[in-house]
Amino acid sequence: MTDTVLPELEQARAAALSALTGISSTEDLALWKTAHLGKAAPVMLALSSLGKLPAEVRPQAGQLANQARQALEAAYEEKAAAIRQENLTRMLENDKVDITLPGRPPRRGRLHPAMQNLRDIYHVFAEMGFQVYRSPDVETDEYNFELLNIPAHHPARDMWQTFYTTRPGVLLRTHTSPGQIWAMRERAPESIRVILPGMCYRYEQITTRSEIQFHQVEGLMVGRNVTFADLKGTLTDFARRMFGDSVRTRFRPSYFPFTEPSAEMDVECFLCGGAGCTVCKNAGWLEILGCGMVHPVVLSNGGYDPEVFSGFAFGMGPERITMLRRKIDDIRYFWGNDTRFLEQF
Repeated sequence: MTDTVLPELEQARAAALSALTGISSTEDLALWKTAHLGKAAPVMLALSSLGKLPAEVRPQAGQLANQARQALEAAYEEKAAAIRQENLTRMLENDKVDITLPGRPPRRGRLHPAMQNLRDIYHVFAEMGFQVYRSPDVETDEYNFELLNIPAHHPARDMWQTFYTTRPGVLLRTHTSPGQIWAMRERAPESIRVILPGMCYRYEQITTRSEIQFHQVEGLMVGRNVTFADLKGTLTDFARRMFGDSVRTRFRPSYFPFTEPSAEMDVECFLCGGAGCTVCKNAGWLEILGCGMVHPVVLSNGGYDPEVFSGFAFGMGPERITMLRRKIDDIRYFWGNDTRFLEQF
């Protein structure tokens, strides 16, 4: 039986190797591989039919068939490498690269417009003697609410739709105000003048004026004989440095559980010039921050004696300030990652 198999395998191998010598393209090489190493090739058929041979001749026939297949596979790889090298040589000869052409410079990134504005805010307050203080994004209910004079039963909690975690009492901060407690407890009884920037998170409807995540910059000043006049003077000067000396501002009485008295500060709407539009809700003004004198309870929770110390606090939305300065009419652009928007800044 092996006398019959051996001549057939030798003939198939010889024919395949002979056909391989005349091949010069990858397309023809692929056709050769299908014809001589595919399932219907003579060598592969001989391997698949080994089970039909008598047991005493099967090992020798299998060895011969494997040797033929390995010889063809080695010849195929050698020819493929030779064709690749020929193609590369031809391409280098015919498609020469002009090394004198200038290269393509990489595109440089830039700061996000929100970050640009944050740095401007840092700079303004640094000139007023405020330091940057960082506090956690993930807070406890105690720091986010309780120590800021917002107990569990307080109706002010309805002001925020809070992102709670699966761990009881742990949440994503709804405002940067908890940073006041961190800063006071770290530095009491010394005087404080800090700003506390960071991201806040609220489960709210996304509109042209609000997002579920946004930056805030909290401000805190604690010392002896700090008054509301100090607060108003600081914020008015801040507005002039950010928007220009001709900016129109106003303070409105308001309510916050962690300040008393409290106020909100508005800047004249950039889009309508005070006439009223959708961005300012036809009011002619845009609120940029809330503020007030630190509540005595909060001072006590921070480690200060409210009979000796007083202070003011404020919290502003930098994105809204950026909208005013850059004449942007939709806050959603900041987090849409649209390069057409970002490249303008």
